[in-house]
Amino acid sequence: MTHDLLTELRPLLTAEASAEAYASGSEPGDLEQAVWLRLLERLQSQGPPPDPSGWLRDAVRDEGRLSRRTHGVERPYDDEPADDTRPGPEQLALSAARHRVVRDAVRRLPGRCPRIMAALLSPRDLTYREIAGELGISQGSLGPERSRCLGCLRRMLAAEVASAEARG
Repeated sequence: MTHDLLTELRPLLTAEASAEAYASGSEPGDLEQAVWLRLLERLQSQGPPPDPSGWLRDAVRDEGRLSRRTHGVERPYDDEPADDTRPGPEQLALSAARHRVVRDAVRRLPGRCPRIMAALLSPRDLTYREIAGELGISQGSLGPERSRCLGCLRRMLAAEVASAEARG
């Protein structure tokens, strides 16, 4: 029954929202969405309206008036644009997850690799000489060991990514 009502009202809502949008200064799709939400909330709480077409016309006009009032009050920032250069919450969460995966993989590396990688990734920005001194190895062997560790890390991460994609 609800599906039939929605199907029946769709063309009327599209026409009413298109007619009201220009006067309200909003997009027809925004009005449609707001009215659909009102209708679904009404269906859940009170059931279908006795006169669905009349209710829909009134709801479109109400949403149009609300949009006009809101549009008249809202003002864009003149002096401070929104800072969209900073990463949003989704990017921060994904970045933290990637860092966690890399840190976990570094801890699972064989031999001296975890200590070498930790020294290379240190925020202190150590030189090869300082890293070799801290780890007690020759400076000349640090480059080849670093290459082996990075290769191992690359293989580990590639295997984890491949296995994660296969499951999904």
